[in-house]
Amino acid sequence: MVIDGHQHFWGPADGSCGWMTEDYAAIRRVFSPDDLRPALAAAGVDKTILVQTWHSLDETRAFLSMASRTDFVAGVVGWVDLTDPEVAAALSELKARPDGHYLVGIRHLVHNEADPNWLLRADVQRGLAAVAEAGLAYDLLLKEPQIPAALETVERHPGLRFVVDHIAKPRIAQHAMEPWAGLMQGFKAHRDHVWCKLSGMVTEADWRHWKSQDLQPYVDAVLSIFGPSRCLFGSDWPVCLVAADYQSVKRALDDCLSGLTEEERSQILGASAIEAYRLTIPSP
Repeated sequence: MVIDGHQHFWGPADGSCGWMTEDYAAIRRVFSPDDLRPALAAAGVDKTILVQTWHSLDETRAFLSMASRTDFVAGVVGWVDLTDPEVAAALSELKARPDGHYLVGIRHLVHNEADPNWLLRADVQRGLAAVAEAGLAYDLLLKEPQIPAALETVERHPGLRFVVDHIAKPRIAQHAMEPWAGLMQGFKAHRDHVWCKLSGMVTEADWRHWKSQDLQPYVDAVLSIFGPSRCLFGSDWPVCLVAADYQSVKRALDDCLSGLTEEERSQILGASAIEAYRLTIPSP
């Protein structure tokens, strides 16, 4: 089974596209399951994880409902306000819904916070403890400035499953490995409960001229830190469309993984997502 561990849906009218600059004008439109379905079929992808796009409980509820009506969505990474003293109640409310079993993780747009140490705030740390208590994973959306706080956070919460999104967004277009690679080494000590998505790379590369070889050093670095057992595939569709179509994203990752064993590739392309998000996928 091949699982895309990171994709989105959105519609400009619901407010979820507020982050889009003019560079993203081409994808400032509605993207729905019907748009993604043909791309999944063409790329041989069976299931997906639907991930939040903005700080909205309404979006999370809508995504859970959408998952219940969409055969290929295996789980939802939603949003709750981690700083809310009632965050545990909010999580319980989401999980108690008829479609609440689709909730597998929580995410916040941490890399948009002005404070690079936002994760270390006492109220955020309390919220993360509630996520762990709810049995959910937490997606870490980071850039280089937020990595140190993320490392301290994963050390403080050994019972919480973390998933680093988009390999923490290295500056691939500039072919810059440092300080990203050095900072990421810190996750090596915590890979018993931290995974990393091989996703979001084409949009960090040169949109018009990227090639698989540009991504290879970053994939190799992540594999050396996390190992194949803690890495998973994600398309970041439809964000990826500004730089590549779905099949090209999948093909590029396949190229970068060509030196691995079949078992290792299978782990990255499916099993890791099942383990990180504790997915329950019925037999066909």
